Amino acid sequence: MNFFKSFLASCLGSLVAFIVAFFLLFFLLAGLIGTAISDGGNNNKVAINDNSVLHLKLDVPITEAEIENPFEGLPLPGAGDATISLLQFKQVIKSAAADSKIAGVYLDISVFMSGFATAKEIRESLLEFRKSGKWVIAYSEVMTESAYYIASAADKVYLNPEGDLEFNGLAVEVSFFKKLFDKLEIKPEIFRVGDFKSAVEPFMLDKMSDANRLQLNELIERINNEMIKEIAVSRNIEESKLKEISDKMMATNLQEAKKLKLVDSLLYYDQVLAELENKLGVTNESDIDFVKYNKYKKTVTNTKTSENEIAVIVAEGDIMPGKADPGTIGSTTFAKEIRKARNSKKVKAIVLRINSPGGSALASDVMWREVTLAAKEKPVIASMGDYAASGGYYLAMGANTIVAEPNTITGSIGVFSVLFDMSSFLGNKIGITFDEVKTGDVGELITVTRPLTEQEKRIWQKRTDAIYETFTSKAAEGRKMNVEDLRKVASGRVWTGTQGKERGLVDELGGFDDAVKIAAEKAGVADNYKVRFYPKQKTFFEQWLSDLEENAKIKVLQDELGENYKMVEQVKKLKTYQGAQARMPFELKIH
Repeated sequence: MNFFKSFLASCLGSLVAFIVAFFLLFFLLAGLIGTAISDGGNNNKVAINDNSVLHLKLDVPITEAEIENPFEGLPLPGAGDATISLLQFKQVIKSAAADSKIAGVYLDISVFMSGFATAKEIRESLLEFRKSGKWVIAYSEVMTESAYYIASAADKVYLNPEGDLEFNGLAVEVSFFKKLFDKLEIKPEIFRVGDFKSAVEPFMLDKMSDANRLQLNELIERINNEMIKEIAVSRNIEESKLKEISDKMMATNLQEAKKLKLVDSLLYYDQVLAELENKLGVTNESDIDFVKYNKYKKTVTNTKTSENEIAVIVAEGDIMPGKADPGTIGSTTFAKEIRKARNSKKVKAIVLRINSPGGSALASDVMWREVTLAAKEKPVIASMGDYAASGGYYLAMGANTIVAEPNTITGSIGVFSVLFDMSSFLGNKIGITFDEVKTGDVGELITVTRPLTEQEKRIWQKRTDAIYETFTSKAAEGRKMNVEDLRKVASGRVWTGTQGKERGLVDELGGFDDAVKIAAEKAGVADNYKVRFYPKQKTFFEQWLSDLEENAKIKVLQDELGENYKMVEQVKKLKTYQGAQARMPFELKIH
């Protein structure tokens, strides 16, 4: 009895302590949020001094939309790292160009974490900034290929004398899991249409097919050539010479890079500060007034008060049925947003900002329907980011106009279906077996506990063929092409934005600003409009609590499963591939 009294007393004490701690934390967070909102909501509290230097540190994730983080820099669990919204970044740089208090930009970038279409948009923003007569100085200890691509837009590119520069062209690597599946006794059951629909190759091969190797070679060659052309102009180097420097990796060290004019000078940080002193006309490095991007952006507001709205619906991540979460495009959420924009009298045009490798074929079609309905009533412009492939292209193809960056990865018009027969893995490795009874010849069509029958396999292939028929027919209708001509550029093959335009899959080459401009012109409001972004993002506090809950679940699983946790995560990922998919034919990692 004494034991239970002590036990209950201990539990009660712990509970009381937890409740007290919870409320203390709650009031602390409420105070911090109130302060952050107050500071962020009153631009006058963000003081920018004359002759300031905007410090752009771009070694952070670049996303399409941004969640405000009032706890950034505070030692709180789950506060997370800063991110930069590409669409907001463009507004900030445009504002800085017109701000008399900003003398120039100090670009700090080593590793760029997004794709080459995003890199091009950032680079173009910096070039536009320079047109204002202001300067951009880029400095780092090391630079990757994509980081240097952005940095080459600066007036001067400096590197640490003992640093490193990667300038040797692009490579793409694909992971293959066939041997792992063989060891685990997992058997993929695959149904696909198109020679280039190679998203399933990692499950069935141990190296690239000839078709996949062909398209990847052409893809990275196009992207690399585009970069070489732009860098050559900025660095005043003959394009053919720069291509040779890249192909042969002639800059094996920074002394060679300087000699080849890839960089202007090799300087330590204090020497870079001395260069900035000269530009600013000050005599001491303490007089250099750096203003960080996250501080400066609080001074930038959308001052347009027009009643004419361009609704920008941001679709970023994998396409899934249901509601959207951060990093996913939920068909229910996005169909609703498109429908609301279509029915709104104040919305004069819609821009779909798409950055997606695809996903569920059904979810893609649900959103496509809403896009086509909207396009009949008002201009709908698709603006493609790094990726708008497969399901991402499905979402775009109903728009009136498609705008892509030259380095956007698009197309991949094809379908595959995949299921994983895990019966041997479950039975032989874990010791779990299954049995079933059924009323007809066909049992569950989506199952991991047994292999499909021959009849069920024929059903899956028939369904996959039908979805491809639908995809290509609707794409041909949207692009006003003969369906046979459309299928010549389909078959699951990916293209750059430039290649897509050459083949009729894209209308215009350009970035987000170009898409907005086209939307406003088509709506007849080119001189009088404002831009608003949808769907409404979760507040940081909502996302923070959600992340804490998710992290707690992960911690429990890790503690419970130990080394097996990674295997479970891979199996969970495989489940997202189950069923019919309109997904890009590989997870592209270009480096």
